[in-house]
Amino acid sequence: MLSPTPVGPALVELLPARWHRPLIVLAAVMGGLVILNIAGLFLDPREVTNAPVWMKPLKFALSIGIYSLTLAWLIGRLPTGSRIARVANVAGTITVFGLAIELVIIDGFALFGDTSHFTVSTPFHAAMWSVMAVSISVVWVMSLLVAALLFRAPLGDPARSLGIRAGTIIALGGMAVAFLMTGPQGDQISNYQGIIGAHTVGLADGGPGLPLVGWSTVAGDLRVPHFVGMHALQALPLFVFLLEVLARKIPALRDARRRLRLMLVAVVTFAAAVALLTVQALTGQSVVAPSGIILFGGLILTTSAAIAAILIILLPVGSTRSAPVKTVC
Repeated sequence: MLSPTPVGPALVELLPARWHRPLIVLAAVMGGLVILNIAGLFLDPREVTNAPVWMKPLKFALSIGIYSLTLAWLIGRLPTGSRIARVANVAGTITVFGLAIELVIIDGFALFGDTSHFTVSTPFHAAMWSVMAVSISVVWVMSLLVAALLFRAPLGDPARSLGIRAGTIIALGGMAVAFLMTGPQGDQISNYQGIIGAHTVGLADGGPGLPLVGWSTVAGDLRVPHFVGMHALQALPLFVFLLEVLARKIPALRDARRRLRLMLVAVVTFAAAVALLTVQALTGQSVVAPSGIILFGGLILTTSAAIAAILIILLPVGSTRSAPVKTVC
């Protein structure tokens, strides 16, 4: 019989003092911008590329706010006062400046009813696009540095360690998908209109899209794998949290090896899904109309993950080994 598993919520880790404070401040600013951008959606009727002018700033404010909170929490998991924590703190502060530059440019263009992305129609537009490219590249490198430091830090439970570390790596891959958007598409060279790059593949940006997110319903859209991949940073640690909470009620999940194997299934499934969505977008296939190899691959992926998870839960794992379970937050 499995031994009782003590559960400690470790609520002290929720205190802002344990987190990277500049990133927390940035997240708070993003919260304010979200409110202002929502107001802009109702008060400003202008559109850019067939979407409300304040929709892009809203989505970026939400994304940056969530990312800042997550990165602040990740940095807070490094040993206080250690060298790796000091390096991560510097990386976090640089990230704040990079993301702030990105938001200032996006909101500035929106204020004047112009698009901030892919526009090189004037020297000013080209310069701002270059600044955005440099700033987001710096953010990516700083995120890579924090990810590397997390591999050097003790993170406790094996499943928790895997979820946090794999989440950062998959998120870096999701962020990198954005670089695929910056190359010329279709006839942008032969029929130059001051635009180089696009979110969609096969058609110009601004066509029919899903509500809120705007993902194309008629063509491939690289924003899909970009979004899904980036949010591995939250999804995989949250899955760990779910396993640890469920372990209070489900004896099978109190075994550290079983939680680790379930986490491994989640990591492989998530990474494969990002890869599949990227291929789907690059082939010009809409996320709402999967077909052929993409549809088959998706079915195989979900079925395999479900079967693997069921077998891990139901089959014995050998000699029982329980590990203390704490909530990941």
